[in-house]
Amino acid sequence: MKKFIRRYLPEHKTIREHRHLNRIFGTLLHDPDLFHLNRRSVTRATFIGLFWAFMPMPFQMIPAAACAIGFRANLPLAVVLVWISNPVTIPPLFYFCYEVGSWILGREPVALAFELTWDWLATELELVWQPLLLGSVVVGLVAAAAGAAAVRFAWRLHVIRFVRRKKAERAARHKARSVARATRRRPE
Repeated sequence: MKKFIRRYLPEHKTIREHRHLNRIFGTLLHDPDLFHLNRRSVTRATFIGLFWAFMPMPFQMIPAAACAIGFRANLPLAVVLVWISNPVTIPPLFYFCYEVGSWILGREPVALAFELTWDWLATELELVWQPLLLGSVVVGLVAAAAGAAAVRFAWRLHVIRFVRRKKAERAARHKARSVARATRRRPE
């Protein structure tokens, strides 16, 4: 599990020396615990990264990094998971969040023609910000909790399989030694 995660994460040195992150967080990035891969830090990072991925705001990586530092989660994983919401996935994710927020508030969703312009943001965002924000928080919390639970389950399953494999290997070695001893003791 660690090898799989480590393969896709940036190195400690890369993040520690990142120009923008270093300017914001300074020496806090030098804590080696922020880069450990253990069950707790990976679970926390998953929760943090998935939660902030659903927040309708620019630069989601900054609050994700701040939370990872504050909660001593794996920093690279928390920041990488934020990129679930990227320019390709943002429209369907945020529309879903808006629908959920509208449903919770008991409002009928407004049909909007999305345009990425300042005029559209100024006029249309006033109509959708409450359901969008509420839906984003709710969906973010649900996704974060589900992701963290999935990580804990997968990690536990991995450990159980690892322990069983090691026990089987030990038993096989013990059996091979017993057979070897028995064949040496037999008189010819």
